[in-house]
Parts: sequence; structure tokens; C-alpha cells
Amino acid sequence: MKCVSFKRLTLTLVTATLVGGSLTACFPLVVGGVAGGALVATDRRTSGAQLEDEGIELRATSRIRSNVGERVHVNLTSYNRQVLLTGEVPNAQDKQLVEQIVARVENVSSVVNELSIMGNSTLTQRSSDALVTGRVKAMLLDARDLSSNAFKVITERGTTYLMGRVTQREADRATEVVRSTPGVQKVIRIFEIISEEELARMLPSKPAAQPAQGAKPAGS
Repeated sequence: MKCVSFKRLTLTLVTATLVGGSLTACFPLVVGGVAGGALVATDRRTSGAQLEDEGIELRATSRIRSNVGERVHVNLTSYNRQVLLTGEVPNAQDKQLVEQIVARVENVSSVVNELSIMGNSTLTQRSSDALVTGRVKAMLLDARDLSSNAFKVITERGTTYLMGRVTQREADRATEVVRSTPGVQKVIRIFEIISEEELARMLPSKPAAQPAQGAKPAGS
């Protein structure tokens, strides 16, 4: 329990540090890709899919900036080639344009367009969303019956989006956990549902138990 609490505290502190360090500079386009380009061993995507997601985010970011400029605030997250768009755009035309740009990026399988037609969020709002995301991740980490690394968490104006390759059981349980997190106003699930059998094949097999030293085989 102490170990979990320490992890939770660390996660909260890291989130606060990121908020203080990154939100002072206003970047209109945010990429939610593989951190630092490193592949996460516990990620349920293949290593190829993780690399493709990183490439999708980089290419889409560049193309949106080239075509739309800084009049939009777009958070772009790719998971297993499915792209989630959140943030704000000034009009319906820009909302459709951003989706079309992303849909044409190589390896994109689908686009979930959750962009809102409204003024850009403030730094205070983005800071609040980042803290809520940190709380959600901490709650998932505390849930012993869930693998927190299986979930990608994005929060926009109090709405928390969940992405990942999970079973129906995990999806329902995670939704229950996230809804009870302070600051979460709404939960939207963008999951790829897999079977329990598929999950079992993804998990590392446990080594066979070795007999205790000096123990005699049964029947001897």
C-alpha cells in the first residue's frame, strides 16, 4: 500500500511539474504520442503500431500547422492508428478541414473528431485538465484489478477520454473508476475491445514453479 501511495504521489507531482513547465509557453497544437519516442514494453500495441502512432502524430501535426496555422488549438492522440481530435476551432469549416487533413495521413485507420467550435481554452483550463488527467491515472494505478498501462487518458474541458485495447470487463471497470475521480465531468470511451483470450495471449507466461530444494517427487 505504501508503494502504491508513493507511486500515486509521484505521478501527481510529475503532472504538476509538467503543467508548470509546459503550459507557460502556449503551443496551439499538442501531440499525445509515445513519450520521448520510447516504446513501452507493457503497451498492448505491437511495436510497429507504436511507431506508426508516433509517425502519425508528427505528420498530422505538421500538416495541420501548415494548412490551418495557429488559429486552432488541437490535441491530437493516435492509438493503434485511430486518431482522437480534441480542442477548439473557430468554425465548422476548420473542424472539417482538420479532420480531412488527419484522415489523409499515412496509416490512419479512423478519426474521432471531438473538436469544439469555440474560443481556445485558457492556460488555467488546460492546467486544470492536466491535473484531472493526473488524478485519473493515479486512480487507475490504484485499481489492483486493472493494468493502468493499458489506458491512454486525455482530458479536455472536464471531459475525460479513454483509449486502449481492453476487454469489456476492463472497459466497464475503468469507466467506473474514472467517473469517481474528482474533476471528471464526463467519460467518453474510445476503446478497441478484445476478448479475454486475446488478453491472456498478450500477458507474459508465468514460469513453472520449481520444487523446493530437497523435496521428493510425489509417489517416491
